[in-house]
Amino acid sequence: MSLDFLVPVDDAVLGIAALLPKQVIGKSLQVHTEKNGFPELEKTRIAFFGIHESRNSYYPVMEYETSAFRKEFYQLYPGNWSINVADLGDLPSGEKPEDTYHALKEICLHLRQINIIPIVLGGSQDLTVSLYRSFETSNHWVNIVSVDNRFDFSQEEELISGRSYMSEIIMENPSKLNNFTNLGYQSYLIAQEELDLMEKLFFDSQRLGQVLDEPENTEPVFREADIVSFDMKVLSGLAAGSLSQGMPNGVDARTICALARYAGISDRVSIIGCFDLPNALIFHKLLAQMIWYFIEGVQCRFDEYPVNTAQGFTRYTVQMSDRELVFLKSSKSQRWWMEFVKENYLDNKSKRSALLSCTHQDYLNACNDILPDRWWKATKRN
Repeated sequence: MSLDFLVPVDDAVLGIAALLPKQVIGKSLQVHTEKNGFPELEKTRIAFFGIHESRNSYYPVMEYETSAFRKEFYQLYPGNWSINVADLGDLPSGEKPEDTYHALKEICLHLRQINIIPIVLGGSQDLTVSLYRSFETSNHWVNIVSVDNRFDFSQEEELISGRSYMSEIIMENPSKLNNFTNLGYQSYLIAQEELDLMEKLFFDSQRLGQVLDEPENTEPVFREADIVSFDMKVLSGLAAGSLSQGMPNGVDARTICALARYAGISDRVSIIGCFDLPNALIFHKLLAQMIWYFIEGVQCRFDEYPVNTAQGFTRYTVQMSDRELVFLKSSKSQRWWMEFVKENYLDNKSKRSALLSCTHQDYLNACNDILPDRWWKATKRN
C-alpha cells in the first residue's frame, strides 16, 4: 500500500506532546507512531505529512525540521471542529527524486480516493507536479493555484525544478490542466517571456500588492482550485523569520493565514502543499497557525460544489453594451458566481453554460459595463 512509504512521527515529539494539556490539538490527533503503527483513517477528513525531497530545487534548501513544526502545531487549541485530523509521519527521500515523486503521487491519490485531504509539508515546489499527477485518473479538468512570488515557467534548467515545474505540467500530453492561477507574484522577478506565456494561455494572476491590499478578492480563485501550492519564498523576510535569506517585500503573516483559510473554505480544494519552508522558530509557529486556519476553513465549508442552482440562488441578469451576463448569488454563503458558455470544439454545435466564481465587485463592474477579466479569460480557455 502507498502509505507504507511513510515513517512514524519521532518519539521525541510524542514525548513532548504527552506533557501538554488535554485540550490541545496534539491530544486529539490520530498519529502514526512506532509503537501503535498506522492510525485508523476511516473517519479522517484531513491528513498531513512531512517530506524532505529538495534535490531538484532551483535554490539551496535546508531540510525542514518537521519535528519543530509538530511541536508548535500540537500545542495549539482546536476550534469548534467536528472533523478528524491525522499526522501520518514523514515521507523519506527515495534513491532518486523520481522515486519520491512517484511515492508522493501514490500517497496523495490513495488519500483522495478515501475522501481525505492531504497536506504536504516540506521539500521544494517541484513536488507540485506529483500533486497534479495524482489527478491522472480523474474525470475532470484540474485547476492549480500557486501562492508564489514567481510563475515558475523558466526553461533555462532541467524541466522539472523549483523554477520550472509548471512548464512540465503545461507540456504534458495529454494534459488535464484547465487553469493555473498565481497569487503574489512580483514583476521584477518575472521574465517577460513568462508574462507573455501567462497571457497566451489566458491564465490568471494577482500581483503582490493586489493580494496584500484586498486578500478577500482571492477567495473566488481558491473556490475554483483543486490543488493549492504554497511556495513560502512568497513571504516577506520578517514573516519567514529570516531577514538575511527572505525577500524585502512579500506576503505578511496575517495575509498568508487568511489565504490558507480561503483554501480551506473552498469546497473544491482537495490537496494542498507547503514548500520551500525556512527553518526558523517564528516560521514553525506561523506554519502551525496556517495549517490551523486551513482546518478551520474546511470545518466552515458550505457544501456548494458542484453548484446546484436549482435552489438557494438568486439570479441577476446584466445587460451590457455588447453582451448579456448572468450572475448568481448564494443565499447560504452570500458568494457570487457568473455564467459563461463552454463550447465543444470537437462539435461546434455543442454549447453549455458553466459557472465561474466571482466577487460582488465583478457584478457591480458588469452593471457599469465593465467586463470581468476572469470571465473573459475563462471563455477564451474553453
